[in-house]
Amino acid sequence: MSFTDAIRTCLGKYATFDGRATRSEFWWFYLFTVIVAFIGYIPMIFFGILGSMDNAIGTLFGLIGVLWIIVWFVLIIALYIPFLAVGCRRLHDRGQSGWLQLLLLVPCGGIVLIVFWAMEGTPSDNAYGPRPA
Repeated sequence: MSFTDAIRTCLGKYATFDGRATRSEFWWFYLFTVIVAFIGYIPMIFFGILGSMDNAIGTLFGLIGVLWIIVWFVLIIALYIPFLAVGCRRLHDRGQSGWLQLLLLVPCGGIVLIVFWAMEGTPSDNAYGPRPA
């Protein structure tokens, strides 16, 4: 699955937590979310530096910076739902419950999830559906 196919699939299955997802689908979407988050930081740094000036332009850039943070935060929350969904489907591909993502709330639980997400899925049909193409 290509980068654009993975993004299209994950956003098309926005909140679909059932079924299975391939490794490439998950990791390409993960890369997409990291890129979006990183690109969102760049204007925040820019507006933060310019907003620290002690004049009217600094105030304007500070206000724009606050608005940018709000827009960026809404975008990140909007991308978090399909990220959880594709993570759940990825765990289903291994034959595991999507509830294992609650390990993200535990210190070092993310490391365990990364290992599970990186492992190969079951080669045949399982309780969560047929093998993804």
